[in-house]
Amino acid sequence: MNAPGRVCPLRYRYGPAALAVAPERQAETLYVIGGLYGNRPALDAVEVLAATESGPVTLCFNGDFHWFDADESAFVEINARVLRHDALLGNVEAELLTQGAAEAGCGCAYPETVDAKVVERSNQIHAYLKATAQRHPDALASLRKLPMYVCYRVGDARIGVVHGDAEALAGWRFDVNALDNKVNHEWLTSAFLQANVEVFASSHTCLPGCRCFGLEGRLGWIINNGAAGMPNFANTRFGVITRISTTPSPHQRLYGANPGPIHIDALALDFDADRWEREFLKRWPPASPAHVSYFERIRRGPAHVISQAAPPAWRAPEDRFP
Repeated sequence: MNAPGRVCPLRYRYGPAALAVAPERQAETLYVIGGLYGNRPALDAVEVLAATESGPVTLCFNGDFHWFDADESAFVEINARVLRHDALLGNVEAELLTQGAAEAGCGCAYPETVDAKVVERSNQIHAYLKATAQRHPDALASLRKLPMYVCYRVGDARIGVVHGDAEALAGWRFDVNALDNKVNHEWLTSAFLQANVEVFASSHTCLPGCRCFGLEGRLGWIINNGAAGMPNFANTRFGVITRISTTPSPHQRLYGANPGPIHIDALALDFDADRWEREFLKRWPPASPAHVSYFERIRRGPAHVISQAAPPAWRAPEDRFP
C-alpha cells in the first residue's frame, strides 16, 4: 500500500489528542463545505444559502476545494474566493505544496478496495492541477498557511472539523462503511474522548454519512458531507454540505439531528448542474482521466442512497449533550 495515491504520509498525521488542545473558534452557524472540487457554480450556491440565514454564518472549507479546476482562471478564482473564509488543507491542496513528483501522488490514500486504475487516474488529474498551481506562487503561499484541523464552539458543543478522520488528513475511518464496522467502534470512542469534542465533521471519502455513538454517558456525532461539488446520491445532481448551528435550519434538510443545544443537518447544495457540466467538459473532454473517473457521477450520481447516509437505526435521537 505504498504506491502513489495509496500512501498516507507521516506528515498527514496529527492524532485526536491534537484537537483537544486546539484553540476554539466561535460560530453561531457553521457550514462545513468539504469536496468543492473546483466547482464554481457550487461555490455560488454556498454563498446563496449562507445569505438566506438570519444570523452570521461561518463558512469552513475543509479541504479538496481544488481538483477539477486545472485551468488558470478557475484555479485562481476558487483559491481567492475560498480563502476569504475559514479553510483547511485537504490532500489535494497538501500535495500541491510538495516539490516534484511526490510519493503520495494525489494524496488520497485510497484503500485496497479502490481499483488501481482509479488511483492512477487520480494521480494524473492531480498532476495537471499541480502544473497549473505551480504557475501561481502567491496562491501556493496562501495554501501553506492552512491548518489540517480546526475546532469550533457552537452553543455548548465543541466541534472538531477535519478533512479525513481524527487521526490523519487522508484517513478513511470516517467513511460511511467504516463508521458501521463494529471493529472501529472502540477507536471511534477513544477518538472522541481524546479530542474532547461532541461532533466530528469531515469529508474526504466522497460519500456522505451521519452516525451517533454512545460515549461513557454522552453522545458523539460524526457527519461526513461527502462532496459539496459533486452529486452524492443515485439519480441526483446536487452536492451536500453540513450545517451545525444553535438555530434550526431555514433550509429543508436531507437528514440530521437536534441533540440538545445544537442542530446538525446535511443540506442539499442545488448548484447549476448544467453550467457545471459545461465547465467540466471544457477542461475534461471524453477519454481524459477526470471524465473517465467522474463524468458518470456528475451526470447521474453515485450508487449511494440517503438511507445509507443516515439509516433509520442511527437517525437523530433527541438526546442532549451533558
